[in-house]
Amino acid sequence: MILQTLALFFQASTAGLLLTSSRAYMLHDYGSKVMYGAAMLYVLATVLAWRPGGGSPRPILHSTGFLVLASAQVALGVAHVASLHVPLGVVMFALSTLALVGSLSPRPLLRPPARS
Repeated sequence: MILQTLALFFQASTAGLLLTSSRAYMLHDYGSKVMYGAAMLYVLATVLAWRPGGGSPRPILHSTGFLVLASAQVALGVAHVASLHVPLGVVMFALSTLALVGSLSPRPLLRPPARS
């Protein structure tokens, strides 16, 4: 998840550079491949984390949803539909950052009810 969030931040940075530098396109293109790979690894990690522990499959749904957003983002970028590509990138960065903060924040321990 950290790799995914960093890749999205890199994408935002190189998108801004597209306005001023001719080399920024290449960086943005390579960054898109890293971001998409990170989204696929996120799905794989959630499946592997869920299977042994038998926990909730909800993280798998979240990561798969993010992979769908990443697929749409790549398609919009290839089609040069900046009016949708840029806002979707902002949403993806926000969602990834929220998921990262949520995974790093300490969770309260569930305590069994006190016996009387």
